Amino acid sequence: MAATKTMKVKLVRSVHGRLKNHRDCVRGLGLRKMHQVAEVEDTPATRGMLNKVSYMVTLVEEG
Repeated sequence: MAATKTMKVKLVRSVHGRLKNHRDCVRGLGLRKMHQVAEVEDTPATRGMLNKVSYMVTLVEEG
């Protein structure tokens, strides 16, 4: 069974005062608090969510 690829994302800007669909994307990525890191699967859906809120999140380098 092949392992699924994952990536780590970190919330670096606050969701306060943002559009509701942007807040929902951040929540869907599993992020609740500032500077929290979540591990998500690397799928086209999560890539689209990251693209939408790219100004609020960063990818964490592994290793």
